[in-house]
Amino acid sequence: MKLALLDIAIIVAYLITMILIGWFLRKKARLNQQHYLMGGKSLPWYMLGMSDASDMFDISGTMWMVALCFVYGMKSIWIPWLWPVFNQVFLMMFQSKWLRRSNATTGAEWLGTRFGVSGKSVKAAHNVTVVFALLGCFGFLAYGFVGLGKFIEIFVPWSAVSDYVPFSISADFVPHFYGIVFTLFAMFYSILGGMHSIVLGDFIKYLIMSVACICIGVIAMQHLQRGELKVPEGWLNPFFNWNLDLDWSNIVPDANKKIEQDGFGLFAVFFMMMLFKGVFASLAGPAPNYDMQKILSTKSPKEASKMSGFVSIILLPIRYTMIIGLTVLALLHFQQLDLSSPNGTDFEKILPGAINNFLPIGVLGLVLTGLLGAFMGTFSGTLNAAQAYIMNDIYLKYINPKASSKQLISLNYLVGLVVVAIGIILGFYAKNVNTVLQWIVGALYGGYIAANMLKWYWWRFNASGFFWGMMSGIAAALVFPYLFDGLPLYNWPWLFLISIAGSIIGTYSAPPTDQETLESFYKTVKPWGFWKPIQEAVMAKDPTFKANNRFKLDMFNVVLGIIAQLCLTIVPMYFVLGMQQPLWICLLVLGIIVLILKRTWWNKLED
Repeated sequence: MKLALLDIAIIVAYLITMILIGWFLRKKARLNQQHYLMGGKSLPWYMLGMSDASDMFDISGTMWMVALCFVYGMKSIWIPWLWPVFNQVFLMMFQSKWLRRSNATTGAEWLGTRFGVSGKSVKAAHNVTVVFALLGCFGFLAYGFVGLGKFIEIFVPWSAVSDYVPFSISADFVPHFYGIVFTLFAMFYSILGGMHSIVLGDFIKYLIMSVACICIGVIAMQHLQRGELKVPEGWLNPFFNWNLDLDWSNIVPDANKKIEQDGFGLFAVFFMMMLFKGVFASLAGPAPNYDMQKILSTKSPKEASKMSGFVSIILLPIRYTMIIGLTVLALLHFQQLDLSSPNGTDFEKILPGAINNFLPIGVLGLVLTGLLGAFMGTFSGTLNAAQAYIMNDIYLKYINPKASSKQLISLNYLVGLVVVAIGIILGFYAKNVNTVLQWIVGALYGGYIAANMLKWYWWRFNASGFFWGMMSGIAAALVFPYLFDGLPLYNWPWLFLISIAGSIIGTYSAPPTDQETLESFYKTVKPWGFWKPIQEAVMAKDPTFKANNRFKLDMFNVVLGIIAQLCLTIVPMYFVLGMQQPLWICLLVLGIIVLILKRTWWNKLED
């Protein structure tokens, strides 16, 4: 299906709206540095939560999830634990309020509250965090740039626009051309309006995406009434045994090849490894990207917790309505989709293929606008995070600490342009989306977990331990792909042990962090963990101080939150498929958990 005039009009109207938002909010953003980068820490938690959820609704990730849903069925709800998606539950229950209590502007600035602001090790820890954050931001900008261009090319063939472009482009660079065009729109409103325009833009995109996802769900249900799903036994069951036991041989044989290539056959082992890695990754807190920036931009620690909880509530049901809807359409009309590739069936083509074949005029425009907005939201959030690190942790810290607000805002514009240019250049060198994603998740985030976990829970851990933990973990993650074959997840325990060893050796190679800094951090952030010497010192000076004894309650809430998150994921799937009994069971479980968390979490929120 080619884009109709109505579809094009919807997309153009959205792009114009984004430009106007940036233009009209530019004065508010120019008030000062905090207003530009963090919305003046005055934005409501539900708006920031909706913005954060919108940033997570990206094109490439949704294509991947639709492919997983097609092949693995209901069992696909577990696979996003690779990231892990349940880190939002840890943030909701305790991590977000701990982070927000620091009142920092970036993750690197936060390190000053934990390790102090002077000393060779402190400087090294600060610098490695800035480098890590910027590499991650540049990587995600390139990731989104490449993914968007390839997605748009499916719906807007170069032959349809080449007559209107005053220069010729080879076929290899058509996706890059589309990427540049839409990147410029995202750059305009995010650089001009800062966090204010980013949040408002994400809000509009979320509303469009919600309507589009519901339409896809309704269309899938209508098609399902006229047909029958042909899926292997066990596809409709979210639970699993030691082996996956899904046999596509008589339906779509290439699906068996994908399961083998993914390495998910021994699903119980895969699940245990995901859970093991996911818990430690969640305990480490958010990586220094747009998610962390939204948490630091909230009005208070209490609102930071509410914001993180709100993300799952508004993201998962809408996103999985789209995912299961497109999966149903693909299963019912598989022969109509062109999923062929040189290496066999490319299941990641299901999303664009189903959208292109089965959505009516108008709905197609809404869906494309929503997915385009998803790219622009993720791009603008990542751009804002990169600007924050460059301005606060490089320019203000090392170059011009006394810069005026006017100088900072003007320089923010320039920095934004440079960051976008670097992201585009990296996008040209990236072979494909998966290459960039594997580099970010494997090399960068693989070395992040150990050091960033220990900083919260162990008083003796210092800046030297943080630096060497990060460096040893990242170095090992870069080398491991050349030494070991197979799924990277299975090598993660060794990577974790190397990073832990680097953290401990680095810690004991230097004296403890300054006592006054530790006491100030402990009294302000109030973490639980191995803080007894510092706790005793704080209570000796202030007998009224109450230590954080919520470890068991927080972990109880985390378990309930993860179950609730799974229910939010699978409820729309059961609804679209018309599976009434499991749908009502999930809704009942979800209702009970909500009532419990109202008493154990919501009523106990504090700043």
